[in-house]
Amino acid sequence: MNNTSAKIALGCDHAAYQLKEQVKAHLQDMGLEVKDFGTFDETSVDYPDYAFFVGKSVVSGECEKGIVLCGTGIGISIAANKIPGVRAALCHDLFTARACRQHNNANILAMGARVLEPEMALQIVDVWLQTEFEGGRHQRRLDKICEIEDTMAVEHAQELANIVNNS
Repeated sequence: MNNTSAKIALGCDHAAYQLKEQVKAHLQDMGLEVKDFGTFDETSVDYPDYAFFVGKSVVSGECEKGIVLCGTGIGISIAANKIPGVRAALCHDLFTARACRQHNNANILAMGARVLEPEMALQIVDVWLQTEFEGGRHQRRLDKICEIEDTMAVEHAQELANIVNNS
């Protein structure tokens, strides 16, 4: 990853605020620009909001990649993956951090503050950022994921049209 131009979106809930601050400092120390969507303290908030902010910024191209954090990483990764174009991968070790980039071209990294020690989280960030997508047979699979997203979007659009027409 070209550290001089990369912009990373970052977001978390209250459970992961402290880890987000450590990840943010780590990214900045690497020379990366960080767009911090919050949360900005440990007051209870809803993780889907921050997953949405980060996901939207990645899909729109405002940021190259994103990192989302919550207590386990599960909820925020589920929420982020609802956004078409997001490929959020929940990682708890270096193997999954590498594999999700090589095979899935994950554009958002999800981690859990209550299940990872900060040192491991920072190592996961490093591996995830340094690993490139392999393409090849993996591209075919990503294309199928995009087809699923496109099909679901068309089906949902028809449902909305039916609701409007029946009102």
